[in-house]
Amino acid sequence: MTGNALGQETSPYLLQHQDNPVHWRAWGPDALAEAAAENKPILLSVGYAACHWCHVMAHESFENPATATLMNELFVNIKVDREERPDIDTIYQSALAMLGQQGGWPLTMFLTPAGDPFWGGTYFPPESRWGGPGFPEVLRQVAKTYRDAPDRIDQNVAALRDGLAALANPKSGDGIDRRTADEIAGRILQAMDREHGGLGDAPKFPQCAVLKQLWSAGGRIGDSRYRKAVHFALRQMCEGGIYDHLVGGLARYTVDRIWLVPHFEKMLYDNAQLLDMLTLAWCDGGNPLYRQRAEETVAWLRDDMTVPEGAFASARDADSEGEEGKYYIWDADEVDALLGDAAAVFKDHYDIRPGGNWEGKTILNRLHLDALPDAETEQCLAESRKILLAERDKRVPPLKDDKVLTDWNGLTVAALARAGRVFDRPDWIEMARRAFAFVAGPMAEGDRLRHAYREGRARHAATVDDYAAMIRAALALLEATGETAYLDRAEIWVEVLDRHYRDTEGGAYFLTPDDAEALVARTKSGGDNATPSGNGLLVFALAQLAWRTGKERYGARAEEIVRVFAGEMERNFFPYSNVIEGARFLEDGAQIVVIGPSGDPATEALRRAAEAAPLADRMIAAYGPDDPLPANHPAAGKGMVDGQATAYLCRGPVCSLPITEAAALRDALVSAAE
Repeated sequence: MTGNALGQETSPYLLQHQDNPVHWRAWGPDALAEAAAENKPILLSVGYAACHWCHVMAHESFENPATATLMNELFVNIKVDREERPDIDTIYQSALAMLGQQGGWPLTMFLTPAGDPFWGGTYFPPESRWGGPGFPEVLRQVAKTYRDAPDRIDQNVAALRDGLAALANPKSGDGIDRRTADEIAGRILQAMDREHGGLGDAPKFPQCAVLKQLWSAGGRIGDSRYRKAVHFALRQMCEGGIYDHLVGGLARYTVDRIWLVPHFEKMLYDNAQLLDMLTLAWCDGGNPLYRQRAEETVAWLRDDMTVPEGAFASARDADSEGEEGKYYIWDADEVDALLGDAAAVFKDHYDIRPGGNWEGKTILNRLHLDALPDAETEQCLAESRKILLAERDKRVPPLKDDKVLTDWNGLTVAALARAGRVFDRPDWIEMARRAFAFVAGPMAEGDRLRHAYREGRARHAATVDDYAAMIRAALALLEATGETAYLDRAEIWVEVLDRHYRDTEGGAYFLTPDDAEALVARTKSGGDNATPSGNGLLVFALAQLAWRTGKERYGARAEEIVRVFAGEMERNFFPYSNVIEGARFLEDGAQIVVIGPSGDPATEALRRAAEAAPLADRMIAAYGPDDPLPANHPAAGKGMVDGQATAYLCRGPVCSLPITEAAALRDALVSAAE
């Protein structure tokens, strides 16, 4: 078969390459069969639509007729969207790491016709550069080795196959106790950047899972430094160039230490997690900056990222008109011309000066401000931002990747549901409901979720991350709305996980189901990446389901996940924020039980006090006066006091004395969080 075969795909990333002279194939049995029939190795290229260096390599190599001819002659070439196929990306990123190389995108891997990896890299330049070979030289050498040195290929394949098989066998342990969790948090605190905020040095990523881990640990330990480190990191992100000051939303990371110069792509998952952290941090003191950034970011999700079906698109690209960041940057003369008399104040607040702050241009930021502007100045700045936005809207915008991904939408739904209650925005809860309804309904196949959707086609088996994020979303909507249908849906999805994803021998859950396309490995992980680990999220979700339903099997499953990954803490604890804090939640999580008539102002006041508590992880369960709690719940048998709506704060098997005043509940929860 000749020619490029990507034209029938739905992925924007694959469609970006449909006109390449490379004879690209989508991943599938036909492509592997073609490689076997022609006895050619496979060149696997993995990327995503918003990836800057993917665009660079495409322009330099995949659009080059001479390079494409070489690729077509020597290889069967397969393109994969890593967001559509995280199962494939996980396997081959892991294989690259086993070869001693740092992963990333574009991922360039060389495989046997059976799909076994034997060598690879990431970005390759078009000619020799930086002490490494150019891409054409790489192609010739790999093809020659495959043809002339099959023993070397077989050795690499065997070693990598053993390593990939081990991905399903993490080091287990007895559990993760409080002392271990607190020691790990202390080591992370030491790694925080005290001068500029956030974790480590450049590049700087938001790392919201780590921030939430620090927040929770600080409350347990009673050390204010943890929460201060989180506030400082959030402040730097909210005021830095990583934040889009004209419409809201956070870029994926900054290339520098000070949060100024972003890698300009904007991903849905980052902004879902940012919204969650802004909501939590706002509950600790009511900083107006957090509310403003939350409102701006949700407005961006609503106005720019919502697809017609009601769910959320995946990303905005970093590049426009072939240049990274061109859409977002300014120069001083341009701002002067647009703002006139208001320019001086705006330039002073947003770091705009002759010569700019990045490559002769300016990235808007407010990192240099010592305090928030007063209300009058903020209003003036808002009017100026509208003028700049109107001008920016005339520019060529970066590509929007409008595919819907189930796990990323689940994260967004949960964040919107919680933020909607905390900030008293029922319209945000309605956004969450619409997105959930589409992903769980038209996008699904009965009780089975699908991973990706675009242009009327739902594709690819859902991953454990998809189910975990949507179960979390269902529980968040249950809290926000009180509708028990969301609880029913969560339980159904756990049944699907137990039937098709659970490792019945080793425990916990595989990334992919037992009836999915067979790949060279079936992975199982508890480590967070840019998005939370599905197994990690499930610890929290299963704990809540155990408490809400009284069904002990849910708690047993959560404990099993913790044990399966507990031994990994000795190797590298940094990726395991959700598993670690999930273990603490499972053992000692805060359950706030509110008993009172629905719609009663006193009941609502108690609920709002519970929702406004600065607790990273808690469960709020509202019951009517006659609703029975599970018999094994610590609050079973308790009820209203003297006919008044009543709350109980429970941890483990113990509940507080009854609380009937919202202010008293708020005080108790603040104390519990500190």
